[in-house]
Amino acid sequence: MKILIVDDDPSIRMLYKEELEDEGYDIIVASSGEEALTLFDEQSPDIVTLDILMPGMDGIQVLRHMKEKNPKLPVIMSTAYDYRDDFGVWASEAYIVKSADLTQLKETIRKLSEK
Repeated sequence: MKILIVDDDPSIRMLYKEELEDEGYDIIVASSGEEALTLFDEQSPDIVTLDILMPGMDGIQVLRHMKEKNPKLPVIMSTAYDYRDDFGVWASEAYIVKSADLTQLKETIRKLSEK
């Protein structure tokens, strides 16, 4: 399974990449919304983890573009802040608050990959 990780924080990208590769996933990383959309078109990921707050194109805008092209793509919104009340994240399949403990992220990916 191929997972695209989109986050402007290099330490988060590295942590997610290392932890998820250890779980056996094929990981692609993007540091911006623009880069994410390019990789999305080139690599056709199975699941995307998407940071909400990024400079330039934010995660909500990226989510909309991805869902227009592939409405069934599972997207996990990932942020340091609680945005559950923001209508824009409702188009995603899951929402997690960033943490050094990736148990919730791994469990969410497992559930989405079984659908």
